[in-house]
Formats: sequence, structure tokens, C-alpha cells
Amino acid sequence: MDGISTYNNFLALHKPQLVLSGVPEHFWPSICKKITDQIFDAGLTFQLVQIDYEDMVKMPYDPLWSVIAIQDIDCSDASHIYLIDHAWTFKANSIKSNLRNIPGLLARMCNLMLISAKTAEEKIEKVSESVWKYANTYAIAGDGFSIEDQVPVWYVLDELGSGVTHSDTPNFRAVPFLYVPEQLTYTLLFAIKDIEEGDMVTRNFVEGLYPDTMQREAMLIPWKHYQHFKEDYTQVEPSSKYFLEGHIVETLPDLELLKDRELNLTKLKVFSEYSYINEYLTAPEFEMVQNENDADILWYLDHFKEYQDLSVNSPHKFINQFPFEYVLTIKDLLAVIGRRSSEKYNNDDDSLEINPAWLPTTFNMKTEFPKFVAYYMQRKKAGLDNHWICKPYNLARGLDTYITDNLDFLCRLPLTGPKIAQKYIDKPVLFERPEVGLVKFDIRYVILLHSVSPTEVYVYNNFFLRFANKSFSLDKFDDYEKHFTVMNYTDGASLFKMLCSEFKKEWAKQYGDYDWAVVEKSIYKMVAELFTAATSKKPPCGIGKSPQSRALYAADIMLGWREVNDEKVIQPILLEINWMPDCHRACQYYPNFYNDIFSIMFLNREVKTCTKVL
Repeated sequence: MDGISTYNNFLALHKPQLVLSGVPEHFWPSICKKITDQIFDAGLTFQLVQIDYEDMVKMPYDPLWSVIAIQDIDCSDASHIYLIDHAWTFKANSIKSNLRNIPGLLARMCNLMLISAKTAEEKIEKVSESVWKYANTYAIAGDGFSIEDQVPVWYVLDELGSGVTHSDTPNFRAVPFLYVPEQLTYTLLFAIKDIEEGDMVTRNFVEGLYPDTMQREAMLIPWKHYQHFKEDYTQVEPSSKYFLEGHIVETLPDLELLKDRELNLTKLKVFSEYSYINEYLTAPEFEMVQNENDADILWYLDHFKEYQDLSVNSPHKFINQFPFEYVLTIKDLLAVIGRRSSEKYNNDDDSLEINPAWLPTTFNMKTEFPKFVAYYMQRKKAGLDNHWICKPYNLARGLDTYITDNLDFLCRLPLTGPKIAQKYIDKPVLFERPEVGLVKFDIRYVILLHSVSPTEVYVYNNFFLRFANKSFSLDKFDDYEKHFTVMNYTDGASLFKMLCSEFKKEWAKQYGDYDWAVVEKSIYKMVAELFTAATSKKPPCGIGKSPQSRALYAADIMLGWREVNDEKVIQPILLEINWMPDCHRACQYYPNFYNDIFSIMFLNREVKTCTKVL
């Protein structure tokens, strides 16, 4: 194949990637040639040198290495783009297993990071702590990739690439590049300014993000002095504009049209996209239909937005969603709603606890990161536990979720997409599992929202339980089966099942001094406070009133220990509210589940299996 054909094929596969990464077009032929012929010529232009601090005190954020140009570089010269190898590619939760199992990796990383220690495990610990000063990240997107495939990937550049230091006014850029034919990832290092022989090569480690803001400064903590650790961390509720960001605008129903609507509550026709409703809704008051136009009740699996059209064209129909209910089901907004339920932000003591007690202290890493850093440092100064769980706004199953107390790692996570940092529950109430020990568990309650303004909420009394598979301790945070409870999606993990009736009996044995009825009452109170807050403001800042709407959610809850007046008490802690939860297990355990749920939702009947909490 001639050079022109090779280049044309190269562009056909890679042009969108190059444009998106902002690689100037005059470099493209050089990239094609160097990657096709495997030319790694950075060593002919640059020299890696170790920095000697002599009598100066080296600070944790000071670099160990520097890269110096050994010739003049004209940034318009198409040859000054270089392929940099990746020394290590990893997922954030596999660092230690990689270091233990990949031959030569630990030694190479210790040399790169100038780490010395007596034992391999000590070296692994030090590399795991230090890697975030060197790690870069990318994510693969596209319709052909699963959610798991799209979880961000981290990588460490080779020794020369890792020696390039940060500057706010850099003379080079470095961007990851996927060579499609071989599915190999390199980094392209290219000049953006003319430099002279002897100049230091630099790049911007938080390129294009948050220029001249404290957010940017906080993200540079691994490499620069930061002056704002004592800043006020008090959070304020964002504007209504924030509640709308990234969401398709929903219309609101015409309430006047719905005031006097006539309903047939004797035989309701149900159109459902959820197979378990079709299978388990057997009460004679309901009839399943295959056509939406024939239905009185529409139960969709996708988000519904057109509430005004529904009120105008089909005022007699019910829908299984409320306008703007996402204020509860998306994690960053749930934290805002939760804080709204409390009259004051802080407790009056020195615990640094943020109210309400049932909501883990939560910071938005996109909009509140400097406040988070200030809070983190003030907890550290007070000697308080500082483990945080960081998770994406809108992913489930523990994907792209990490537990850490490493500030450098926390400072890198905003690069990987919108996330919240939530205080990890370091004192959970544990459950004794035979032959396993004391494990974490969480409780899922099904919640029914019957109406807004007035707000009516019911809880399905038969809760569901999920258990960790390994005994709990505040370490080994990359061990999923120790720190997480959702085992349905983990290959090879056993699934420990227990009905709530069995759990209550076992609870009475394990925690005889803590009556389950009292614990459950505190959970119901928490649910009532949450939905009161969620409906206290009009859309987009709260759930909208819609007489046609009924909705079913699932609340995932853990229990934690608190000290109140020198007494240990059990505190329910809300983890998340799930939209359109999987109710297969509910149907298997309790075949009348949907008969009961639909009787409350659509027939306004009280049933023994549900408790009204608001």
C-alpha cells in the first residue's frame, strides 16, 4: 500500500478522534508515519533528568523529574509530535492486584516514583498512594460499548512522559490516542510553543478545565501548593437553573382540566412495559391490555416528559411517574433535597457533622470541590475519619465507584465525569453471618408516592436485604465483597438471601437492646422528611403536582452507629433512591406485591402490607 493510501486509511479511522482531541492538522501525517513504522524518537529531542533539591526542603507536591529539550523546537515543524508509551494501564480498583501479579510492574513503578521499602507489600502501599501524581485518564464512549466498558481507564506514561511537569502556561500538550487497527493506546506529545535547547518541557495537567477558579486550584493539589484549606465549606442550594442542567424539559399538567375528571375505579385497564406486572397483577379490578390507547393506567419503563399533553388529551389516564421526580433519583440532586429537610446546616458540637443525620455528608465534585477539600482538611485536622465513597451521579451497581481517604486520588476524580463525594459510613451496624462473620448489609424499602400537594407517601412493609460476602473492616477498599452489598452483577460472587421475617427474628437475637420496631419507625420518619422536602418547592426544584401520577421507588438504606448524649443509637442512613426499581424479587417472595401496590395507588384502598408515612 502506498503512502497516500496509508494516510487516507489512517484519516478515515482517526480523524474524528484527532479533531476532538485538538491535535493540529499539520501533525497528522507525522502521527501516521510514526505509528505505522513504530518510531519512538522522543529520546532524540528530550532528556529526562532527576531534580536535585540539594539543601531545599522538598514538599510532597514537588516533582521528582523534569524533561529538558536538547534542541530548539519549532512548533510549526510537523516532526515535533511524539509517541509516548503507556507503562501501565489499569482500573482504579485493580491497582494492588496489578502490582502483585504483573511481572516487573512493581519494580518499574518504584523506579519511576523513586520509592524504596523493605517488603513488596510496603512498596505496593507506597505506589498505590503515589500513583495519582502520575496517572492520566481516558474513557471509551460509543453505542457499541457496554456501561462497564465505558468506566474510565487510568494509565501511567513511560518514564519520559511521566517526567513532564505541570505548568499553567505550558509549551506542550499530551493527549491519549487510540490506534484503531491494533486497539492500542498511546499518548501524543506535541509542541504548542517554540522552545529553545535547555528549556523545560511542560503541559497543563487540568487542561481546559475551570480556568482561574478555586476548582482548578483544588484539582492541582497533587502538584501545587494550595492556600484554601481553611475556607468555609458551607453548602448552599443551587439555583433552579442547576436542576434543569442536562435534562430534557418536562411539561406540567393543566391542573384546571384535571379538577373534575371522572374516573372509573371498578375495572382499570393496564398497559405495562414491565413483564412482572403483566405476570403478577392478578386482582380482578385490573385488566391487562396490549394497546396504550385502551389503557387507564400507563406503566412505562422510559422517562415520560409530556404531562401537559397527557392532561389535555387523556385526562382519565394514570401514569407511573411524576414531573421532575429526578430530583430524588439522581444522586447530586438527592443530596440537595436531603439537606433542605434540615433547619440548620451544622450540629452545634465539634463533630463537623452536617445535617440531617440520615444523609451522608455529600459534596458535588463538579460544583463544590473546593468546599469538599476544605471540609476534608478540617476533618483531618480534627483527627476524624476521612474515608469517602465517590460515585457518578446516575450510575448503579457500584460502577465507577471508589472508596478512599487519599486526597490526591480525590483530586483526580473530577476529571472522570460528574461525581459526588459522600462520607463513607465508617461505623455501620453489622450483621452476623454464619461462617463469615460481621458483614455490612443494606435494606431496600419500596416507596409509593400517591400524590403531591397534598403529599401522600406509603412504604411497603416487606423490605429486602442485601449482604456483603466478607467480614467488614476499614481497609482493603478494593475488595468489592467486603465493602459492597450488591452481588447480583458480580461474577462468581455468592448471593446470600434472607426474608425480612427471618431477618427480624435474627435481629432480635443479635441486637436485643434495639427493638426493630423502633428502628423501622425512624426509617419511616426519614422517608417522610425526605418527601416533604422533595415536594416543598415547585418544579424544577421539587417534584411536581400531577393528579394523574402515581410512582414507585426503592430506597436503599444502611444503619450506622451514632453517639447521642453519650449513648449509642442506631441511625438510618439513606444511600440512594432508585427510579424504576427491579421488583422481580418482590414478586417471587410476595406474589401479591403488585395487587397490593396497585390497590393503594389506583383504587385508594388501604392494605395491611403498606404503611402510610406521610
